[in-house]
Amino acid sequence: MDTRLPSYDWPELEKGWVWLCGAGPGDPGLLTLHALNALRQADVVIYDALVQVAILDWAPQAEHIYAGKRGGKPSAKQRDISLQLVDLAKTGKRVLRLKGGDPFVFGRGGEEAQTLVQHGVPVRIIPGISAGIGGLAYAGIPVTHRDVNQSVTFVTGHDQSGNATQSLDWHSIAKGSQVIVIYMGMKHISQITASLTDAGRPLSEPVAVVTSATTKDQQVIETTLGTIEADIAKAGLEPPAIICVGKAVRMRDVLNWQAQAEGIPPVNLDPLGRGRPAESA
Repeated sequence: MDTRLPSYDWPELEKGWVWLCGAGPGDPGLLTLHALNALRQADVVIYDALVQVAILDWAPQAEHIYAGKRGGKPSAKQRDISLQLVDLAKTGKRVLRLKGGDPFVFGRGGEEAQTLVQHGVPVRIIPGISAGIGGLAYAGIPVTHRDVNQSVTFVTGHDQSGNATQSLDWHSIAKGSQVIVIYMGMKHISQITASLTDAGRPLSEPVAVVTSATTKDQQVIETTLGTIEADIAKAGLEPPAIICVGKAVRMRDVLNWQAQAEGIPPVNLDPLGRGRPAESA
């Protein structure tokens, strides 16, 4: 495959620099051109568990170092990863830190970048498509829709210790956000759904769970707050997953573009029951 970049004043990854780069939610095609430019220049690529290995084929000249962190599994310590980036840069390497999704969206990118700056290492930040937006889009779920919501809240399902997030004001989130997107929430889904329903969200509220988003292994279930825990278990779903709570999930009935590409007709052309053409919105 020809991966030559179009003519443009592309930045140079210089020796002793670290570029902190988002690789997107999974599909290599969702990589940015700046990310591809970085892959072609790097001396070493330190990549996360959620980065598709096929992406590394675009950096054949580089050393590839795995530094994935997955909940409940043996993982490198964050301090060790951050200091490894410092050490590699100090030896004059062109370092690419490749992280799934966007490095600044529940990706510890801010912590790593801060460590680098504190140690005098120059950095460049390359955003990526976050799974909470891109992963849901691949499932046919828009995180915003004028007939559904004027707000969306992104939350993480666990804190630094791996326990259910205690610092979140679930009552305010439940009351104030029409659509809630939850990262890393499967382990504590029972506590999360209890918090939302205790705050007044109905048991019947639509929920979608998208695992391995944008990859060939993507799975999607549509459920409700009242049945999500049982439905996850029944389907045998495993992380990584994005969970979407709210009426936006209903839009999948008309926007499941992957199913339509396979010849499956839409479930409902007007899932919100507006009784008017979409263009009149």
